[in-house]
Amino acid sequence: MKKIAELQYSKSKIQLARSDYEKKLYGQQNRTEFYTRYFPKRVILLSNSLEAPTLDNLWNYLRHFYDRIEPSQRDLFAFEDLAGIYTEKNLSRLFAVCIRYTDMDGLKILPSGTYLCADCTEQTRGQVLSKLIEIAKEQYHLEPTFTIQLIVISGILQWNYQLQILIEDD
Repeated sequence: MKKIAELQYSKSKIQLARSDYEKKLYGQQNRTEFYTRYFPKRVILLSNSLEAPTLDNLWNYLRHFYDRIEPSQRDLFAFEDLAGIYTEKNLSRLFAVCIRYTDMDGLKILPSGTYLCADCTEQTRGQVLSKLIEIAKEQYHLEPTFTIQLIVISGILQWNYQLQILIEDD
């Protein structure tokens, strides 16, 4: 199972690098404005120790999440090749998005609904997140209870973020 996860991760890295190359080749750049997007309900498993992405923990991050699960229950879990940072009450943890899961500590349900989003780089993440929260407060009159910073692989050993704040749940 570990080898399959490693191969799937490597395959996705190659696909994302190719996609990034094609976007650059055809002149499609990441959005710099703020936008809304509907997301269905998502279930994530929070890391018990990892707070921010690094080259080391992203290279084989799914292993970290499978290691959190009791060996007898690992077959009950499967993950998308998506990682991110979930922040609630000033506590941030890396997460993996579950495709298949069973109840356990560390699972969080992200409600379906409309999210205010922005794309950014590692360098602009703090500034863009602050602006996104400000827009949520001023334009949508809400105090975000959590934020999502989805990691978007932008090339080999490089990543950007799609920041998300729930503004209207179903």
